[in-house]
Amino acid sequence: MNRREFLVAGGLGSLAMILTGGSLSGKTLSTIDRSKPNMVIIFADDLGYGDVEGFGSENLPYKTPNIARLAEEGMKFTDFYVPTPYCAPSRATLLTGRYPFRHGMMLNPTPDQALNFGLNPEEVTLPEMLKPEGYASSCIGKWHLGHTTEFLPRKQGFDEYFGILYSNDMRPVQIVENEEVVEYPVIQSNLTKKYTNRSLDFIERNCKKNQPFFLYLAHAMPHKPLAASEEFYTPETPNDLYHDVIRELDWSVGQIIKKLKELNIDDKTLVLFLSDNGPWFGGNTGGLRGMKARTWEGGLRVPFIARYPGKIPIGKSNDALLSSIDIFPTLLHLAGVNSPSDRIIDGKNIWSLLTGKEKSSPHESILGMQGLELQFIRSDKWKLHVRPPRSLAGKNYNSDTWSDPRGPDGVTIIAPYEQSNPSQHPGICTGDDPKEMMLFNLKNDPEEQHDVADKFPKVVQRLKKMFDEYEKQVPEFKRPKGLNKVHRIKGGDLNYEIQSNIIKEK
Repeated sequence: MNRREFLVAGGLGSLAMILTGGSLSGKTLSTIDRSKPNMVIIFADDLGYGDVEGFGSENLPYKTPNIARLAEEGMKFTDFYVPTPYCAPSRATLLTGRYPFRHGMMLNPTPDQALNFGLNPEEVTLPEMLKPEGYASSCIGKWHLGHTTEFLPRKQGFDEYFGILYSNDMRPVQIVENEEVVEYPVIQSNLTKKYTNRSLDFIERNCKKNQPFFLYLAHAMPHKPLAASEEFYTPETPNDLYHDVIRELDWSVGQIIKKLKELNIDDKTLVLFLSDNGPWFGGNTGGLRGMKARTWEGGLRVPFIARYPGKIPIGKSNDALLSSIDIFPTLLHLAGVNSPSDRIIDGKNIWSLLTGKEKSSPHESILGMQGLELQFIRSDKWKLHVRPPRSLAGKNYNSDTWSDPRGPDGVTIIAPYEQSNPSQHPGICTGDDPKEMMLFNLKNDPEEQHDVADKFPKVVQRLKKMFDEYEKQVPEFKRPKGLNKVHRIKGGDLNYEIQSNIIKEK
């Protein structure tokens, strides 16, 4: 059964009509259930667990008052994971509720290396499931689930799109609106401000129509290259561009909440805040080991905050083991929609945890992946690295001569010489050397310093058995063939023709 057949069989005929060229005008004008909550996901890019106040870092050299207030007016979750320590698979999981080995987005699409794949159109996404309930939807910011025409956001259920289709260090850096390039080259310093203003406009337009909405605001920052607007850049204090970027991100969160209050829809709107993975150089893991692209805690544990006045209790903290796989079924539950029955949804409906009625995790275990392989399994306080976590060795990251093969691209970037470097490693680098079958008690050792596999063989055996059952479900994937060098691509359209001049070897 394909996706359209499933939607029709499931009673979602209005959505099937949309997908085949029809309209939803009757639903929009007369039968919308306006009591359904609005939903806003604010998804930062490479934001570390400790980059904001309240998640493991004390005495930050900057403040994030709006994000801190978000937690004070809602609930924060301190043991929240994404499935991979890098971009695209994490984004696909958020929108489908499925692990990467199920939805197939195991790696990052990359136009300047001719990796031109995307999320399978047969996958069912949040905006597709919400559309029959009268929801308007907008994806603003980073997409990274396919940059060629067959994979664009409006092909995956969104009504609107505005942003860069991949990471802001990939060529060509260009802003796309729906299916058209509207800005090239791009002044990256204005990205956070532009994405925020677009989000405010979307919220206001749908509030005036009294239509429930789903906003997916996927910020570019603090992914490299770092860029802050002139209002937030502080030239008087050099070498703190990362701080400026986070302060502007915090400002954006404040603007969203302010708009919801101004429009009197604050108590009708669920707001979720999280990151797609751990931090790059310059960031802060909050004392966790590792960083982005590594399966240590610093690569996959991210800050997560949920706010919904009158529904989610204020000022609470929960350490239950949760994952971004849980967002999909939870939002569907709020909209009164059943999860798809024709495929495995790995996530659980965690609304009872968000409202404080339950405190314990619904998961016996969760998984971490890297590339085409499962890497670790966590159950309660135990984390078993079945395959050895990668270290920084072999990448020459500690060399004073290291330079980023993907340097800043765009018209101008404020303070291009303040980009972070390997001397600003975001997490702990100490601890037992990586190897297979490492076991850590994260309650006693959240920094993953001491492998205790030899002391708890039964725990290792139990977790390995669960891991093996999951691994049986992983299909055989062929790694997409791309170019092993970064090429320059002229922007202005969606053709992505590789130019002859190579930027640098990766």
